[in-house]
Amino acid sequence: MNNLEFFRLKTREEVVALYPRFAPVGEEQIELSAALGRVLAVSIAAPEDVPAFLRASMDGYAVAAKDTFGASVGTPQYLEIKGEVPMGAAPARSVSPGETLRVPTGAMLPPGADAVVMVEYTAEHEGGTLEVRRPVAPGENVLHPGEDVARGEALFLAGSLLRPQEIGLLAALGCTRLTVYRKPRVAILSSGDEIIPLKQQPAPGQVRDSNAYLALAQVAQWGGVPQLRGIIPDDYAALQAALAAAAADADLILISGGSSVGARDLTLSAIRDLPGAALLVHGVAIRPGKPTILASLGAAAPKPLLGLPGHPASAAVVMEVLGRPLLARLSGRETGAAWGRTMTAALSRNLAGASGREDYVRVRLRPEGETLWADPVLGPSGLLSPLVKSDGLVMIPLGLEGLCKGEAVTVRLFGGS
Repeated sequence: MNNLEFFRLKTREEVVALYPRFAPVGEEQIELSAALGRVLAVSIAAPEDVPAFLRASMDGYAVAAKDTFGASVGTPQYLEIKGEVPMGAAPARSVSPGETLRVPTGAMLPPGADAVVMVEYTAEHEGGTLEVRRPVAPGENVLHPGEDVARGEALFLAGSLLRPQEIGLLAALGCTRLTVYRKPRVAILSSGDEIIPLKQQPAPGQVRDSNAYLALAQVAQWGGVPQLRGIIPDDYAALQAALAAAAADADLILISGGSSVGARDLTLSAIRDLPGAALLVHGVAIRPGKPTILASLGAAAPKPLLGLPGHPASAAVVMEVLGRPLLARLSGRETGAAWGRTMTAALSRNLAGASGREDYVRVRLRPEGETLWADPVLGPSGLLSPLVKSDGLVMIPLGLEGLCKGEAVTVRLFGGS
C-alpha cells in the first residue's frame, strides 16, 4: 500500500460493515448473581408461569365479584368474614357465596374467589361482618397465572444485554446459571519513541501514555477486559513481536499512534507482515480520526486490530464511533445497539461540517428553562480538557455543510452501554 491509498477513505458505515467477519468470542456459564452487564449467548424461554397462582395485587378481601354487584356507599353489600389467607401458604378453605377472606398483597386467592375488594372501600363490623361500599369486577385487583410471564414464552434472545430488570425476572423464574459470551480480552499497545510511562517525568518532546489509559477505561466501561501491553518503540522487529504476542491471546488488539503517514510509520509494515494478516482500512472519512487502521489478523479465526490515531481526542472519538461497536460485535451484541444512551438537545451555535468527512463535535449539555442546549466544546484533537468538559458527541453527517443554531440534534452520550 502506498501513501496515496491513505487518502482513499472509507466511510464509517463501510468500516462497520466489515465487522461481521469477526465472530463473537466464546461462551461461558456464570451464576445469575454475576450476570449484570453480560450478554446472553443462548436464548431463554420461560420455564414456568409467573405468577404461578392467582394472587392478590392489593390488601383487601377475597370475594366472588358477583357478591359485590350493586354495592355503594348508600346501599352496601354485606359479607361474612371467614378468616384470612396467610402469606406464603395455600388458603385453608374456599370462599362460598356471601363469604370473604382477608388477603394481603401477594397472597394466593382461595377457591371460589375471583377478585379483591380494597380495604378502603370496606368496613368491618362486630360479629365478623364486612361492609362492601364499592363493587368489583371479576379479575379486579388480582394477578392471574402467567400474566407476567407465560410458560414457554420467549423472554430474551441471544445477544441481549442483561440489566438489573432482566436479572430480577430471571430470578423470579428460578434461573440460577446462564450461558453468556465471554468478555472480550482487549490488548492495548502504545507505539512511538516519544511515549513514556506515567511515572516518568517528560523530557522535551515526550508525552505520557494517556491514550492507553483512556482506551483501558473505555474498554472496561463497555464490558471488555483491558490488558495493558506497554509502550513499543519505533522499531519494526519490536512492533511485530508485540503484535504477534497480543494476537496470540487477545480477542481485539488496539494500538495507539503509528497510524499516520510519515517517515517513522512502521505499524502498517509490521501488520502486513504478520502471518494471515489483511489490512482492511487505512483512513476513515471522519473528523477527528482520519488516520485509523482496521486489520484482520489470522486466517482461520480472524481477530480485529484497530489502529488509533495518536492525538488523544481523535483516539477517544474513534473508540466511541468505531471501537465501541466493534467491541459490541465481539461481545455478541448487535453493532447497531452499541451507542448507548442518546438525548435530544438544541444546538447553541452554528457549526460548519468537515468537507468530505463525517464530523463529530464534542458538546456540553446545559439546561436553561424548558430548553436543553448543546454547547460545542471546541479545541484541537491533541487536547484532553475539551473531552473532560463534554457530555457527548454531535455528528454532522457526511456531505452536510453544517448545522444551524437552534436545530434539534442527537447527542450521543459518553458512558456505559
